[in-house]
Amino acid sequence: MKILWMSLALLVFPATGMSEMLLIDAVKAEQKSSIPRPKNGDSMAEVEHRFGPPKAKRGPVGDPPITRWDYEDFSVYFEYEKVLTAVLNRDKLASVSAEKH
Repeated sequence: MKILWMSLALLVFPATGMSEMLLIDAVKAEQKSSIPRPKNGDSMAEVEHRFGPPKAKRGPVGDPPITRWDYEDFSVYFEYEKVLTAVLNRDKLASVSAEKH
């Protein structure tokens, strides 16, 4: 699990100070967003019941198996049957960031 997060962090965190600031702003905007998303630990059944069927399902990939469900505004990442995280899609995140400024 730690290896997965460390790998994701290396791919996400850019090398320049300017870009890091933009990433921080994006994360803050996402945290303040009022767009409802699944919570960590929710089951696949709970997510599908609350948000309906996803537009696309990807995976599972790796060990532990990681599955991604794509919805209109966000993507949900599962480990086995439980939510790891739900993140806003880039276009939605950009519009949320623009609204905050």
